[in-house]
Amino acid sequence: MVSVKRFFALILLVTFIISTGLVFGADSKVIAYYFHSNVRCLNCHNMEEYAKEAIEKNFAEELEDGRLVFKTVNVEEKENEHFVDDYELYTKALVISQIKDEKESQHKNLAKIWAYVRNKNKFIEYVTSEIKDYLKE
Repeated sequence: MVSVKRFFALILLVTFIISTGLVFGADSKVIAYYFHSNVRCLNCHNMEEYAKEAIEKNFAEELEDGRLVFKTVNVEEKENEHFVDDYELYTKALVISQIKDEKESQHKNLAKIWAYVRNKNKFIEYVTSEIKDYLKE
């Protein structure tokens, strides 16, 4: 029979392994990129602000443990120009990228942000829903 001390030690070990991602999802994360250029209008600033708010309010734990990363990227900076071709960007965009084993396995341009930019609640609901789907993968 297992002693109470050993049982609790085992529970602590399993909890630690799971919480640090050593077993589940250690090689998987989602990156949410907000892409912009040097010229930015009010809608462009709002889209970045709404995306950041959606992510910080609804995914604090995932941000904290690294399962989700939010990056704002100016595609006009030399080191970021490749994103235009990588994601076929033609305007400001929010792209979510699934990373597995240090490689992108899939991505999605959340194009509906343009339709929802004048409705903050719908924008946040849309972004939250799409990111939740990617985090399930």
